[in-house]
This record gives sequence, C-alpha cells and structure tokens, in this order.
Amino acid sequence: MNRRNMLWSAASALGAALGAWSAKAATEAAPSDKLKVVYHLSDAEKVNFVLGNIQNHIDGVGGPDHVTIALVIHGPALKAFHAAQANPDISKRVGEFSKDGVELAACGNTMKAQNVTLKELLPGFVSAEKGGVVRLAELQSRGYFYLRP
Repeated sequence: MNRRNMLWSAASALGAALGAWSAKAATEAAPSDKLKVVYHLSDAEKVNFVLGNIQNHIDGVGGPDHVTIALVIHGPALKAFHAAQANPDISKRVGEFSKDGVELAACGNTMKAQNVTLKELLPGFVSAEKGGVVRLAELQSRGYFYLRP
C-alpha cells in the first residue's frame, strides 16, 4: 500500500509540474505580441507585387493593429517612389501604408546614387542612412521576419 501511495504522489506531482509548465508556456507565447515583418524590395518590376503583398498581409491579419510591417527599398525599385514620377496608384498605396504605421525606409546609398533626397520621395519615407541592407539586418536582429517576394 505504501508503494502505491508513493507512486500516486509522484504521478500527481509530475502532473502538477507539467500543468504549471504548460500554463507558463501559454502565457509566454501570448497572442498579444504582434508579428513583425520586414519586406525587402530592390527589383523595379516587383514594386506593385510587393505593395500588393503588404496590403494582403495587413488585410489577412485583420488590419494594421495586428502586425508591424517595415518596407526597405533600395536599388532600381526606389525610382518608383520618386514623387515626381510615381504613378497615382503607388502614391495612394504609400500614403495608406504610412497612415497604417508601415515603416517606409529608403536606402541612403541608393538615394545618393540616384541623386534624390527624402523631400523628393513620396511622403512617409525615412532614410536608412547606413544602407538598406544594414537596415534589413537591424530589423531582423530585433525579431522581424524577413520576406523578399
């Protein structure tokens, strides 16, 4: 009888420990943490595709309050965001993304190469002064998931 009591006590203690561990794990992985995603755009022919992906992402999670998104642009793709030559659809999307809190980062090196300033880009852009690839790495080190459509 004594062995049975000892076995029952051990099993009960193990069950309680597993239950506490499970509750702690569920608390730590609370869904209140917003997913953080960085989109990488350098190909001029993918501008509309990537902007569509970002909008689909925002819609798919239930709105901008449920996700943190950054868009880092460098290389030939940045020309599509020059205010003087941006098409109306891109201008509209960028304006909406800016209102939704999407970080719009333009590579500082590309800006120099294209001889463009922040004032000449669509409103809402910030400069990735150290470069687009550096900004991508910084965001990834902060837990952002990297997407390059």
